[in-house]
Amino acid sequence: MIEHTAGGWNQEQRLEYLLDVLMKENPEDSSWLKKRYGSTFALFRGLVNLRPPKDCTEDFITVQDAFLREITREKGVVDVDTLLPVTGHEKLVLWQGDITRLKADAIVNAANSQMLGCWEPNHGCIDNIIHTMSGVQLRRECARLMEEQGCDEAAGHAKITSGYNLPARFVLHTVGPVVHGRLMEEHKKQLQSSYRSCLELAAEYKLHSVAFCCISTGVFGFPQEEAARIAIQTVTDFLEKETSIQRIIFNVFKEDDKLLYQKLLRALPVC
Repeated sequence: MIEHTAGGWNQEQRLEYLLDVLMKENPEDSSWLKKRYGSTFALFRGLVNLRPPKDCTEDFITVQDAFLREITREKGVVDVDTLLPVTGHEKLVLWQGDITRLKADAIVNAANSQMLGCWEPNHGCIDNIIHTMSGVQLRRECARLMEEQGCDEAAGHAKITSGYNLPARFVLHTVGPVVHGRLMEEHKKQLQSSYRSCLELAAEYKLHSVAFCCISTGVFGFPQEEAARIAIQTVTDFLEKETSIQRIIFNVFKEDDKLLYQKLLRALPVC
């Protein structure tokens, strides 16, 4: 056991160690990834994105955990309980930024039907960054859940895992609908089900705060405005009943999504 890896090494030393282990595991992909990214965090992220859900040594976990938590500390952890709520709606919050910075009971991941995270090195999707910043333990846990299930996850369902190295305690994984061409009523029902399934699972675990990403927008093709309307309506309907959930964060990354949510949230009747 490497006794001083967690606290005694600096980030450069941790990265060097992690890259050495990952490149030895996957020499073929390491070659082209290193040519593209050099010995950087992007190389680490790419190799992690490609790594199958297999076991690793305690040393690797120790170094990886210290490395990822220091990155998050440097980015700045945001406690959702300190965020200002939407005017007239004390349980609703709109926040723009990196969801992996949020200290909440749970954050929501827009997953694919495999539920194993994004396999494309350094892809910009939320599934990719959540799995990267959680650590390799997350893919292993997701793989165990899917092995037990024995089939891919259907759209509109949700599963819960630990958050590992994220500030959030848990991750709620849901598969939203993929829209090719015209938006159908079935797509809308599936998206409603994704939000509702996450909320029901969070309530089952008696969670207090949940941060939602913009499920199914972007590469999944769901029109942004309709997706936002469904998100807000499903959440507000759920909060009308008694529940442990007292704070819902609508997390957006792009400016146009922020403006859209601001418009729709302002139109809500004050409660």
